[in-house]
Amino acid sequence: MARTKTDDPSVEVGYVNGRGTDWQHWDEDEKVPELQWPESVHVYSRMLKEDGRVASVIQAIGLPIRRTAWRIDQNGARDEVTAFVAQNLGLPIAGQEPTPRPRSKGRFSWNQHLQTALLMLPYGHSYFEQVYRIDENDVTWLHKLAPRPQKTISKINVALDGGLESIRQNPPALLTAASFLPDGFDIKVSRLVAYIRDPEPGDWTGSSLLRPAYKHWILKDEFMRIQAATARRNGMGLPVGTAASEDPDEVKKMQKLASSVRGGMNSGVGLAPGQTLDLKGVEGNLPDMQAAITYHDKAIALAGLAHFLNLDKGGSYSLASVLNDTFVQSVQTFAESIADTANAHIVEDLVDINFGESEPAPRIVFDEIGSRQDATAAALTMLRQAGLLDDDDEVKIAVRQKLGIPAKREESEADEGQAE
Repeated sequence: MARTKTDDPSVEVGYVNGRGTDWQHWDEDEKVPELQWPESVHVYSRMLKEDGRVASVIQAIGLPIRRTAWRIDQNGARDEVTAFVAQNLGLPIAGQEPTPRPRSKGRFSWNQHLQTALLMLPYGHSYFEQVYRIDENDVTWLHKLAPRPQKTISKINVALDGGLESIRQNPPALLTAASFLPDGFDIKVSRLVAYIRDPEPGDWTGSSLLRPAYKHWILKDEFMRIQAATARRNGMGLPVGTAASEDPDEVKKMQKLASSVRGGMNSGVGLAPGQTLDLKGVEGNLPDMQAAITYHDKAIALAGLAHFLNLDKGGSYSLASVLNDTFVQSVQTFAESIADTANAHIVEDLVDINFGESEPAPRIVFDEIGSRQDATAAALTMLRQAGLLDDDDEVKIAVRQKLGIPAKREESEADEGQAE
């Protein structure tokens, strides 16, 4: 019996993206129009800039990832390949003494790249274009990973199988005015590095960490405005002047007097017999805006699993430790996602271009976040006595790297001459 096309396991029968290129990013489950991409980018930008709790959640996740030590692991690659990748990325090689860093001007910076890549947290995605330079020996070096800001992307083209094909940037204002490139720039996937947070299949806009916090942010902002208006209106009471008679002219004068009351070192009011001037406060209870603000503030922290930010009024050490464990695991997961993408689309691309696609490639690795323990002299001695640690050069280098101890200085000929 002949095998049909649908029976061939090498042929994909179904699909992921069935919407076509024009409506593929329209989320029919999103009921807030301004949160449909790409309009959502501007909303998340406002949240990040206007709300202190939102900013603290994003920083609490991003800073540990930027702070941990990133290195190049040889991963079975040749020494030449590993050294080349490490030199391109400006990262040390795990288990080797660090080499002097070259001048940074005009070179790729992993730290800067990491900071921009982490914008996938508030926006859901972060795109970069690979830019190389070729030297006189025909060697291709990574010049930079140029960020393609979220606010400039107008379209993301996705294939039927859900794979990324290209992105389109809006044309720059100067070129638009001159009638050049009216449709903008198309950048193909072969030139892109895409960091996407928790995407659904075929979704290359990702999922913003701030989406669950949106309703709490919008209500908190409204309650804060009401609280400010309440304080302005009722903070000092309402001046009320009472005339001594029913004379309309006197009533108008008392109204004018009450309206002009101001506090100050030399302020004062003169009243005739029978006239009064009082500051009347609100009778009854005002709504407790602060309780509502606090509730929504805490809910925003929960969107990033930053439960420990809500322990501002105290809490046990054990409770804080339990809450922090879940948060640290989530931060570790974000860092692993960044490392996986960088290895696949930065490191392996560099190796493919310069050494061939069959060449083993090293990997970008990092110290596990939140798990670092102080290696005291006593602990190292116990490990050595138990036969679990050898005092070879690789171990010594690894311990110095973990503890941030400077590399061993090589003795120069001058030093040897002085010793003699």
